[in-house]
Amino acid sequence: MQEKNKTLRTLPIAGTAAGITLAPSKIIAVGLNYREHVQEGISANPHPFSIPREPVLFAKTPNVLIGPGEPIIIPGHIKDYHFEEERTDLEAELALIIAKPGKHIPPEKAFDYVLGYTCFNDVSQRNLQNTDVSGWFRGKSFDTFGPIGPVLVLHQNIGDPQHLAICSRINGVVKQSGNTQDMIFSIPFLISYISQNFTLEEGDIIATGTPQGVSPIQGGDRVEIEIEGIGILANPVVQG
Repeated sequence: MQEKNKTLRTLPIAGTAAGITLAPSKIIAVGLNYREHVQEGISANPHPFSIPREPVLFAKTPNVLIGPGEPIIIPGHIKDYHFEEERTDLEAELALIIAKPGKHIPPEKAFDYVLGYTCFNDVSQRNLQNTDVSGWFRGKSFDTFGPIGPVLVLHQNIGDPQHLAICSRINGVVKQSGNTQDMIFSIPFLISYISQNFTLEEGDIIATGTPQGVSPIQGGDRVEIEIEGIGILANPVVQG
């Protein structure tokens, strides 16, 4: 018997009695997509960097996905490295779910491929992200490093997805506060660009980047991601 896929998550579809089961073939995330986040210098690049000329893409694996209320678990073995300052950050992001397969999608047709939007927390283990020779993969893809929810808002019901307030809080204290209008690369551009490189499949997730103020989390914290028109994604943090 095939083992049940533990990464499956079902999100309610806002305004309906239906839900959507998340089982993406891939999660494509966008780095350095808010100008002030680039300028604040808290990125996963230990070398000097500047405003990107094209989207910075990286993958998170589906095992990261957890739902509202489930714990973010900071891997215990990170302590074995004896980093001078161990750091795992939260990152508030607008995520979109792809509605149908697409390749070489023109920007003007991009929204035809969007089912809807939700909150996403691109949890990032910075020490490994900064030092792994292979790049960002491991520091971004630990189990539980991708809380998502609390609902999916259909594209036709979100209003303007490029004009949504977005923030994060740790234990009730605001850490990030921005707006999706501040993205360097717009949502249609991102969908088009990504589809030039990889065929987008139904159910794939694109996380569109994070505003300034990314902050460290630790065991015992409660973290919240809030996006206008979607709601609040809240998760406790547990030290593994």
